Amino acid sequence: MKILVSNDDGIYAEGIFALVKELKNIGKVFVVAPDRERSATAHAITMHKPLRVDKVEIFGSEVTSFKVNGTPSDCVKLALDALLREPPDLVISGINKGPNLGTDVIYSGTVSAAIEASIYGIPAIAVSVASYEDVIFDYPAEVIRKLCEYIKDKEFPKDSLLNINIPALPKEKIKGVMITHLGTRKYKNCFHKRCDPRGKDYYWLAGEVVEDLMDEDSDVWAIHNGYISITPIHFDLTKYEIMDMLKSWRIDF
Repeated sequence: MKILVSNDDGIYAEGIFALVKELKNIGKVFVVAPDRERSATAHAITMHKPLRVDKVEIFGSEVTSFKVNGTPSDCVKLALDALLREPPDLVISGINKGPNLGTDVIYSGTVSAAIEASIYGIPAIAVSVASYEDVIFDYPAEVIRKLCEYIKDKEFPKDSLLNINIPALPKEKIKGVMITHLGTRKYKNCFHKRCDPRGKDYYWLAGEVVEDLMDEDSDVWAIHNGYISITPIHFDLTKYEIMDMLKSWRIDF
């Protein structure tokens, strides 16, 4: 199995090291990841400046790895169109420090890297641990390695990816696995206004998360109740249910 790994926390992040360490046991691993943290870059790509690529040897001599001065989506596009001699069997993005639940997936560089792979028709997984502090990545990496072994002979849904969130709990406290849909996780934003030494105003984005914990089939509920969440998502954002209603408006310019 040939596996391409990327992320949005950057090529030197702990999560990607733990992931590659496990995946080396089941296949040939390639890494193409940002040279620094690029969280919340969504599906941005670089068009108006060059992408610079440096080969690095930080995962062991058996892993071909590159760092890129671009976004997670840049990394996957560059890997598939320029750096790899042949397409991988699977693309995995992560392991992200912090959850990617509900509407997080719209902003997430982690998820967008996996979406980019699915646009190419390559099976993809995005994986995150639901904590920002004192994260231990060993068990989440083990989970993904086992999942890869399980799905390698399965028919992966076309144009889809799996968004996986893992509670930041010891292995023995994980209650199980749930197949979920994206839940409600929004942000009550607050912009802190500051003034720089030259008298010019600037803003810091802050705020708090607002979640719906009542929907027992959602990824948000699963994580808050100690379950690993696996959510199938795809990049078709069409709201099919209202197409007929819009047609009935008989819009004509």
